[in-house]
Amino acid sequence: MRREVKTSPGQLPEPLQTQINDCGFFPQLVADSVALALGREPVDVFLVHHEATFAPEGIGRHLSVLVLTATRLIVCHTDEHTDDPANATAISSTESVPLRLLGAVALTRVISQPEHFGSAGAQTVETWLTLSWSTVRRIDLEPATCGDPSCTADHGFQGSDVAEDMVIRMSPVSDGAENVQRLVEFGTALQQRVH
Repeated sequence: MRREVKTSPGQLPEPLQTQINDCGFFPQLVADSVALALGREPVDVFLVHHEATFAPEGIGRHLSVLVLTATRLIVCHTDEHTDDPANATAISSTESVPLRLLGAVALTRVISQPEHFGSAGAQTVETWLTLSWSTVRRIDLEPATCGDPSCTADHGFQGSDVAEDMVIRMSPVSDGAENVQRLVEFGTALQQRVH
């Protein structure tokens, strides 16, 4: 059953705004980015995921907000940009994906003691939501070879052209059981809408 939440332009549904605020990661910027992409369209279901990112220059923070409407998947990513710690900046981008352009939606659950599934003995250890759509593609190229280790001829390049996937991983230990359940509910709602 779909629960629509009516919004005014620039205003997010209270539960979504509360989850964004609870992350404490540039909440006004994140909320504004999502609201701009959402416009007047009602929110069917949403997911907020706050995580640490690791790069050679250090640890950063990343916030993803996914909003499902009747016609679109809105994806908002916000990262802190800390090349110059004295003048830290944030990068926030939104993508509006028509549901007809969504590819596979995979929901993967890792369950301990699966023989006891449905009882307290079995527990969810990890959950992943993997999405793909045709907006961003990645081309991986490498020098082609003929298989002869002594060959010095130029065989050109070989590679693959693949859609850029988005993966959200949560576990009860790191994200809490409630957030894992939200991930499952969001992924299930999205799977039921993709044709």
